[in-house]
Amino acid sequence: MFIKQIFLGILGASFGLVVAGGVFTVLISVGLIPRFAGKMHVARHIFILEEMVVLGTLFGDFISVFGDRANLGKWVLEHQLFGSQNTETVWRMAGTAFLLICGVFSGIFVGCLALAIAEMLDTIPIFSRRIGFRHGLGIAILAVALGKLTGSLIYFTQAVYLHGGI
Repeated sequence: MFIKQIFLGILGASFGLVVAGGVFTVLISVGLIPRFAGKMHVARHIFILEEMVVLGTLFGDFISVFGDRANLGKWVLEHQLFGSQNTETVWRMAGTAFLLICGVFSGIFVGCLALAIAEMLDTIPIFSRRIGFRHGLGIAILAVALGKLTGSLIYFTQAVYLHGGI
């Protein structure tokens, strides 16, 4: 039984390294981090940006694999850090704010990644030339982004993920 657990651990770590290598290869090939550094005018700090991507990935992995060990909310509620009356309210507000901030930054990252991949494949210029679309390309891209935002808001506010329909 112990040998089986060791074998599964080695396989899991190996598969995780392969997937992580693939993800970072995509990020490098589309040049997302250098693009962020250029847009933010912090090119001299590009290594810090790259390290933040790696640390964010490791943090997310830790939370998803060891979720029972990373349950800070349970500890805060047990120890009543903000007083017996206010702890739950404060913790819920802090958790909601944290989720909103993480959601915004995750959405920005995924949107930039999708646009970087589309730009790398030159799909937007080719598509606009093929349909004779000369003016208003920025408005069209903004409309697509706003449509995705609206769809996401409907999906999460109406809890579509729970029952599959509105």
